[in-house]
Amino acid sequence: MSRFAPDDLEPTSTEARTHPRPTDPAAGKPSKTRRKADMHALQDLGVALVELEPKRLDLLAADARLPERLVDAIREARGITAWGGRKRALQYVGKLMREVDPEPIRKRLDLWAHGHDIDVDRQRALEHWRERLMTEPDALDALAVAFPRLDRARVRSLVARSRDERDHGAPPHAYRELFRVLKALDTR
Repeated sequence: MSRFAPDDLEPTSTEARTHPRPTDPAAGKPSKTRRKADMHALQDLGVALVELEPKRLDLLAADARLPERLVDAIREARGITAWGGRKRALQYVGKLMREVDPEPIRKRLDLWAHGHDIDVDRQRALEHWRERLMTEPDALDALAVAFPRLDRARVRSLVARSRDERDHGAPPHAYRELFRVLKALDTR
């Protein structure tokens, strides 16, 4: 007979209540591994804040209502260049991040990261419209359908001036103005 009976391996009900297993979902508290992963994620978010441009940090601090201590720690961490000191400063930023809801910060950083792609795509679409206006005779009608508020006379005039500038090798003033008009149409 073995030293341990199978019943001895399972904790009694009082042991289970006083010493819950960390992986037990009924315990109500995350495991140490999960807590460490969460802390590392907050520290990584803090690193992203340290690497952020000062203007964007100020905007984010106002929007997400970041505590002043956190903003000061982020600014101080930027000035530390020694490897060990920087690591400690980033850990401190991560510690202060525990007091803040990270979701608005993540959303804003994600928006800024992917917003650039959206801006680039938008600008390319506007440039495509401008080139179509310069090369296709029916492009003005298609643009008027896409943007009903279009001032056809002004755009027609800008297209004609742009073509003249291009033909004569003059500086592209009307060409640039045409882009500005298209950009204004797109933001309305």
